[in-house]
Amino acid sequence: MTRALYRTHRSRSLDEVVGQEHITTLLKQALSKGTVSHAYLLTGPRGSGKTSVARILAHEINSLPYSDDTNLDIIEIDAASNRRIDDIRELRDNIRLVPVAAKYKVYIIDEVHMLTTESFNALLKTLEEPPEHVIFILATTEVHKVPATILSRTQRYHFRPVDERKVAAHLSTIAQKESITATDDALLLIARHGDGSFRDSISLLDQLSASGEEITSARVEATLGLVAATLLDDLLASLLAHQTKSVIAHLGAFRSSGVSPVVLSNQLIRAIAMQADEQPELYKLLDRLLGVANAHNPFIKLTAILVEFCESNKPRTAVALASSPIISAPVKPADSMTPKADPSPATVLDPPSNQTANSIEKFDWSVVLAAAKSQNPPLNSVLSRARAEYADGSLTLYFAYALHRKKLEQSHYHGQLSSLITDIYGSCPTVTIRDGKSLSDDESAVAAIMGGGEPVNAR
Repeated sequence: MTRALYRTHRSRSLDEVVGQEHITTLLKQALSKGTVSHAYLLTGPRGSGKTSVARILAHEINSLPYSDDTNLDIIEIDAASNRRIDDIRELRDNIRLVPVAAKYKVYIIDEVHMLTTESFNALLKTLEEPPEHVIFILATTEVHKVPATILSRTQRYHFRPVDERKVAAHLSTIAQKESITATDDALLLIARHGDGSFRDSISLLDQLSASGEEITSARVEATLGLVAATLLDDLLASLLAHQTKSVIAHLGAFRSSGVSPVVLSNQLIRAIAMQADEQPELYKLLDRLLGVANAHNPFIKLTAILVEFCESNKPRTAVALASSPIISAPVKPADSMTPKADPSPATVLDPPSNQTANSIEKFDWSVVLAAAKSQNPPLNSVLSRARAEYADGSLTLYFAYALHRKKLEQSHYHGQLSSLITDIYGSCPTVTIRDGKSLSDDESAVAAIMGGGEPVNAR
């Protein structure tokens, strides 16, 4: 039987533990000084390394080389299946026995919060006056369920969720050792799905490596039932632009393809949380999305939440004039505009070397948008949110949201934009991407009154 990767690559010393340096540093100092406590409590999320550190600590306290083999002086107890008062009484009777070969008899009690009230009371008496040859290492994912009387008699160490970049780097190391071929994007996606858990992330890597094929982002998404990153970006872009019909259409397509609403809502939560600090109004949306998993009909619940967000956050003028057509106007020359302060560092997308600005002196942004709408809807969903300025062979695109700017900065999308403009005009200007404000409410109102096609967001 093949051994699971998470067991094969489990840390065997405190120096090998990744992402918990605030704990391992203190433990190493205590070991070097000989100031070992009679009871430790390790708390934190699952898969963050609590049990591994407990085993390492038990061996190093006794100056024993780490081994997976059974040691009579290191006893592991699963509180979930040994939670009765009789189990703790048996433990109290056994701790009186001196160690077989080591200096200390170490008891590791995992998921200690599962003990009954009577069992906690029995354990408390042992923690108050333990034999000198006994050390307890307790571990739990739910420290709030551990009585204060137990907490006060232990040294507590809290494990943090491991940063996904550190997890991805660790996965890369394992992949190299195991001759597993995986892209960096795939490893980062695996780490992100692991939610800071090494064990969950390594187990997923193990599962994906079984076929022997290269592990790509697409394979990870398919295995986990995730929505593809490009489709999720399109949904999020429509959501933040408050385009209700587009959001409903996206959700309908996801539902038809069998996407789990719980998985989709979790992906949205992660994506929206990355922008919530800059847009505090998104926290209310995040709070509501957390309830999707427990809803009677999760897909309807998710749809209702997103539609309400779109409708309640639409600009007042846009809502009032929704039935009127919107103008589709060409980009005005930049020299006719009021000078503006440079809002942020810009990203410049270089055009191919054979392009010349003179060949597109009659450049019209609305023509580009119309072509994108008919030929490349995903690209159009980004471009339609830009405010465009063209002058002297240079095109500047301003985006109100960093999400849209970052998406166009990706080589996949700015390459498509360059190709699209080249197909229309025979060449492409230098394209500069900046953060900036979108079309104002006043401009939207004027456009609606005048009539026309798609919004251009151009001044």
